[in-house]
Amino acid sequence: LCLMVFQDGEWYQQKNGDYRVPVVFDNLIHQKKIPPMAAIFINPGVFEDKGQDGKARSNRSFEYDTLSPQYAEFLEKEMLPVAVEKAGEAKASLRTDAAGRGICGISSGGICAFTAAWQRPDLFSKVLSHVGSFTNIRGGDVYPGLIRKAEKKPIRVFLQAGANDLDNQHGHWPLANHQMAAALRFAQYDYRFEMGVGGHSGKHGGAILPESMLWLWR
Repeated sequence: LCLMVFQDGEWYQQKNGDYRVPVVFDNLIHQKKIPPMAAIFINPGVFEDKGQDGKARSNRSFEYDTLSPQYAEFLEKEMLPVAVEKAGEAKASLRTDAAGRGICGISSGGICAFTAAWQRPDLFSKVLSHVGSFTNIRGGDVYPGLIRKAEKKPIRVFLQAGANDLDNQHGHWPLANHQMAAALRFAQYDYRFEMGVGGHSGKHGGAILPESMLWLWR
């Protein structure tokens, strides 16, 4: 089986959510439009001690927005072995080559997906970013410059963004995604950029998820 990893996995697997990945996968696999595929739906960590508001504190930004190999290595050393074990229990096996693996996320999960493949193209060859936060939350606005100057990496990238996305102290999301697309084009990557009219949500990305999967796994 090929494999896709989804950050904020709870959102992506919801039966009544914007993405409904299990339904989309089942349909596309049944129609033989994508290869047989498994998915990992993973949520960011939370701290045992709660914040002043009484809610659990999330480790999401540290995990997703940090520009280092740490998250990819976490997947490699801790999550992928669990997936291999679970697949074995179901009498299946997972591909271990990067060509058989993709990674996806929304917002900070989107830049996380790109970082994982950028840092470890030996693990992931396909990136799907929904309204990706390629802004200065933790320095992610440097990517367009890095892409232009670095040796081209063997990754395929699908970017979805919205013209009415966020504009705040961290940056301008639509502009950041335009800059990413321009850099990928300049560096001659296999990429696709879909700019809609929506905001910071999963509506557009969910609507074109089947099309996105067909393009990524063609």
